[in-house]
Amino acid sequence: MSPLFTPARTRGFLRATAAATALSSVLLTTGCGSSSDEGGGDAKATAAVPAGFPVTIDNCGVKTTYDKPPSRVVTIHQHPAELMLALGLKDRMVGTAFPDSAVLPELRQDYAAIPELAEREPSFERVLEAEPDLVYGGYGSAFAENEGRSREAFADAGIDTYLNREYCGKKRVTMKDTYDEIRTIGTIFGIPDRADELVTDLQTRVDETAAKVEGEPEVPVFVYDSGDKSAFTAGGKSLGSELIRLAGGENVFADLDDVFGDVSWEQIVERKPEVVAIYDYAGAGSVEEKKKFLLSQSALADVPAVRNKRFVVLPLTATLVGIRSAYAVEDLARGLHPESFR
Repeated sequence: MSPLFTPARTRGFLRATAAATALSSVLLTTGCGSSSDEGGGDAKATAAVPAGFPVTIDNCGVKTTYDKPPSRVVTIHQHPAELMLALGLKDRMVGTAFPDSAVLPELRQDYAAIPELAEREPSFERVLEAEPDLVYGGYGSAFAENEGRSREAFADAGIDTYLNREYCGKKRVTMKDTYDEIRTIGTIFGIPDRADELVTDLQTRVDETAAKVEGEPEVPVFVYDSGDKSAFTAGGKSLGSELIRLAGGENVFADLDDVFGDVSWEQIVERKPEVVAIYDYAGAGSVEEKKKFLLSQSALADVPAVRNKRFVVLPLTATLVGIRSAYAVEDLARGLHPESFR
C-alpha cells in the first residue's frame, strides 16, 4: 500500500443577521451607565458592570473570571469560529485561523469579513498583533506549548484563553458536551437566552432524526479518517461514535478506548462494516482519493461497505463539539437508513 494519507456540516443557526447584531449590542451593554450620576463613584462603578458579571468559568482546569464580555476574540480552528457566528458574535471577532473545510453557506459572508491570521495555527506573535482579549481554540494544538502558544504564555500577555471542552481530557464525548459548550460561550458573552435558543434548535433536530430511524436495525459503520498501512479511525470516546448511534448505526470500533486510534485492515475485514463514514478535511487527501484507495485494496474487496460502495462523507468539523454535529446526525441517518427519509 502506498503512503497516500497522514493521520490527521450542518447549516449554522442564525436568526436574521440584523436582529442578531442588534440583540448582541443590547445584551452586551446591559447595565452599562443606565443609572443616574447621583450616588458618586461607587454607584458608577456598579453600573459599569454588565448584568450577570463578573462570571468565573473553569475550562480544562483553568479558571478565568470575566468582568465583562470579551470584545476582541481570535478563534483558532473553524468550529469555534462558526459557533460564535451562529450566536451572532461576529462583531466580537478580530481574527480566525485554520479553516478545515468549506464554511457553512449562511456563515460564509460573515466569516470572510473577519481577518484570517493563518492557514493553520498562527504564531503567538501573529495572534498578539490582533490585540485580542480572548483566544478561543478548537483543538488542543491551538495552545501548543512547543510552538510558544501555551495558555500560560497568553495569560502572561494579559490575554484570556478558552479551549473547546472536547480537548480537556480523554473522556467520552457526547452531544451534551456540544450543548454545554454553546451555553458556556453564551455565559461568557452575556447571551444565555440566545445560547439556550440555539441548543433547543439543535436538540430538536437530533430528536426528529432519531425518531425517524427508531426501531431500524443498527448499521455497522467504519469511520475512515486517514491512513494506508493502518487505518486512523474514531474510537468509542469520540463524538463521532455517538453521532453514528443517534443516526441508527453502530461504530464497529466503539470498543477502541480512545477518541481516535489506529486499527489494522484485518480488523476491519473481520468486523464487516456495511457503511464507511469518510471524514473530509484539508491535508489528508480528498474524499475521492480516499474512496479510490479503499476500493483499490484487494483485502477489502469482500467488506460489505466497500463491495457495495456505501460511503457517507462528513466534514471533520461536523464530528466535533460545535454547531454542525446535530446536523451531522441527519446526514449520517440519511446514508444509513435512506428508506426512512423518503
